[in-house]
Amino acid sequence: MRSSSKEENKLALEILEIKKDILRMIFLAQSGHPGGSLSCVSILHVLYNKVMRIKHNDPQWDDRDIFILSKGHAAPALFAVLSRKGYINREDLFTLRKFGSEIEGHPIKNEKLGIEISTGSLGMGLSIGVGCALAAKLDNKDKKNVFVLLGDGELNEGAIWEAAMAASHYKLDNLIAIIDRNGIQIDGSTEEIMALEPLAEKWKAFGWEVIEVDGSNIHEIIESFEKAKKIIMKPKVIVSYLIKGADISFMEHTRKFHGRPPDKEEYEAALGEIVAMMKDLEGGARHNA
Repeated sequence: MRSSSKEENKLALEILEIKKDILRMIFLAQSGHPGGSLSCVSILHVLYNKVMRIKHNDPQWDDRDIFILSKGHAAPALFAVLSRKGYINREDLFTLRKFGSEIEGHPIKNEKLGIEISTGSLGMGLSIGVGCALAAKLDNKDKKNVFVLLGDGELNEGAIWEAAMAASHYKLDNLIAIIDRNGIQIDGSTEEIMALEPLAEKWKAFGWEVIEVDGSNIHEIIESFEKAKKIIMKPKVIVSYLIKGADISFMEHTRKFHGRPPDKEEYEAALGEIVAMMKDLEGGARHNA
């Protein structure tokens, strides 16, 4: 996690705290998807704190921006971010996947908790986002943006490209897609399973404005969203280069933890690595003060 200012350093520390919550949620449930949840936290936290127009005390504010987690298996990351924004009680996070809990394995539409759309069946989120963006245009909601986070393995789904074509046709400049480009899906690397490259050129060919960004650099993430909001008359996609299982050495760059929770030893080791990173960040902040 890289940052270049006091504010960005604060965000970086918060992201690491969120990762501790994600690990605890999945460890206690002994079920879930740590790899893809850890990869996209930086994007989610920046979206909810620096980019989106929302009111946590009025989740159904008519002029709010909309976020859709198309890669629904990364729900622990979304829940943990929503908790920090006041939508979900923090202790409720640790009822993940428990019988009777509202904190389920994938996002289930819940106005009270700030969850806009039920997702989990991969390939559907962008189509839903196209519908939301088109509805906002028809309702003359000029300030309303729709953000959709996609997994890169999810791009194997044909429905994604149908939605991409429709978004370009209708010039939906209020639609911003973000791709978690971590290069690994459930069965292996994306390029082995169904090659995506040249990915940026594919989106350009469908009429989208493409922005490529280092998803571990908070400054670059913020700048990419600012740039995307200024582009008119076409939809935008941010290809965010991320790391599966980011910040946990033995979870990075592997499909092993795509859908497997850590055991007790792995959980404690992962927490230790995050705590060490936080100490390094805090030390650097004091040195630069």
